Amino acid sequence: MTSRRQFLATTVFAAAALPSLRAAAEKKPIFTISLAEWSFHRAILQEKTMTHLDFPVKAKKDFGIDGIELVNQMFFDKATDQAYLKDFKSRCDGEGVQCVLIMCDREGNLGDPDTAKRELAVTNHHKWAEAAKFLGCHSIRVNAATGNIGTFEEQQLRAADGLHKLSEYCGKLGLNCIVENHGGLSSHGQWLAGVMKKVGLPNCGTLPDFGNFVIDKKTGEEYDRYQGVQELMPFAKGVSAKTHEFNPDGNESVIDYARMMKIVLAAGYHGRVGIEYEGKTLSEPDGIKATLKLLERVRGELG
Repeated sequence: MTSRRQFLATTVFAAAALPSLRAAAEKKPIFTISLAEWSFHRAILQEKTMTHLDFPVKAKKDFGIDGIELVNQMFFDKATDQAYLKDFKSRCDGEGVQCVLIMCDREGNLGDPDTAKRELAVTNHHKWAEAAKFLGCHSIRVNAATGNIGTFEEQQLRAADGLHKLSEYCGKLGLNCIVENHGGLSSHGQWLAGVMKKVGLPNCGTLPDFGNFVIDKKTGEEYDRYQGVQELMPFAKGVSAKTHEFNPDGNESVIDYARMMKIVLAAGYHGRVGIEYEGKTLSEPDGIKATLKLLERVRGELG
């Protein structure tokens, strides 16, 4: 009888504990991690030791990362090649890897002072939006380049015009059109936040990059990175975790990642944070691993 009572008590206790155990198992991390293809720009573009088609398999097998951020320069002539895109998607599906976004460069200035060139830049991005839709991305990442011509406000208006038109096109495909701080006035947090307000579309947002806050390379003018990220986070639909070099403790040598991630989380963002290693001391694979380790440590501390 005693044994039966103990069995029943144990069974009841276990049943009562199941919901809390299940909740703990299902608890989502405070952010998830993706890998930006630019982390392999030397291997793909310069050394030719890797191709764009290798990227999804390498991300999953070598680093255990299931979200990838593509760079159009890695497959620049393949945006409308359906056979190529199907092959790439098949490789992603085979590894259980999700395409998060496509970073788009070299397609013209969306804030060009020449109206015809600005319109052409918008049109040039359409094929990448369509490719992103096919691959299952949620966004294309574009640049708010203006040619650095005109006043602060004039450049805002031109960038907002190009972005509004492209965002409308992306919206029809169910995509976001997001802007990275990527040099010039786009690296001025207040300027780019103002552009977002002028566009005023829910699918037009930002991709705050922790490292891209040099406004003028010639003069060295640089915007405060922490202020910039804080200003851009209300519009963020992605986050780019840039790293260059690491100190002996495994921290980024210039960027305070704990401080930066507190800013990201305080904005209510819990999505993908994309590793983008650009350093030269470590190899690209080792730099990616160091960034992953840093993000996982900070996630554990803040979580």
